[in-house]
Amino acid sequence: MVDDSVTEVVDTERYPLDAPGGAGWLRAVRAARADLAADGCSVLTGFVRPEFLETLRAEGAELAPRAYYTVERVNAYNIPLDAELPEGHPGRIVLERGNAFVARDLIPAHTLIQRLYASPVFQRFVADCFELEQLHEYTDPLAGLCLNVVAPGMSHPWHFDTNEFTVSMLTQRPESGGVFEYCPGIRTPEAEHLDDVRAVLEGKGENLIRRLDLRPGDLQLFQGRYSLHRVTPVTGAAQRHTAIFAYSRTTGVIGTAERSRQLFGRVLPAHLGDATAVRSDRLLD
Repeated sequence: MVDDSVTEVVDTERYPLDAPGGAGWLRAVRAARADLAADGCSVLTGFVRPEFLETLRAEGAELAPRAYYTVERVNAYNIPLDAELPEGHPGRIVLERGNAFVARDLIPAHTLIQRLYASPVFQRFVADCFELEQLHEYTDPLAGLCLNVVAPGMSHPWHFDTNEFTVSMLTQRPESGGVFEYCPGIRTPEAEHLDDVRAVLEGKGENLIRRLDLRPGDLQLFQGRYSLHRVTPVTGAAQRHTAIFAYSRTTGVIGTAERSRQLFGRVLPAHLGDATAVRSDRLLD
């Protein structure tokens, strides 16, 4: 059954979520698959109807003060800085992370991003784009849906994602800066390609970097486990806000207590058991 509360928000002329499996749906899916195969990234421009963009922005602006703000020293693999790594390994390069996250339990059910995230037809569409039989919401009560906030002067440094695929949507654009940069396929499930990663982290890999001019309401599908990526420092007065829709191939995914404290500043009972891994390979992180 089609969710009317979601299809009224989505530009169904371009992305026919109101007609699952129809010709328009298949056309949009094929285009996304082609982008992902070629570049590891697909941007579905204008996914949200123009008349809902101000609502999207206003909801994010209201949520942003609820974010857990902290500045910390990290590496591109999100592993401990004192991990035993050989000399010259890019994981030994220390970066500063200054972005903040609003956890899912602080995002009301009526918000546009919460309605999209939980919508079965939206999930089916995303799964089809990634050529998955099915995808599942995180069981983690904090990490399933987040609003990523990058304040002026802050950035989200180079990193790889733990999950194989990422779904996100810019909800507020900064005045300047805050550019999404990525290195498509810089590593593969079989190889880390450490020299290339180190070159980018040391500012010598410009030929490996691509940049996106994302706009509010664009839906981004991204294979962030294999593409090193970052958000450059935000400048001007406005924050950069992005909704992150976290899904997985399997049910029951819960983050570790350590990761929950790092991102949200708190831990819930669900995090105190054994975390369910979502890794699909033997890569670092």
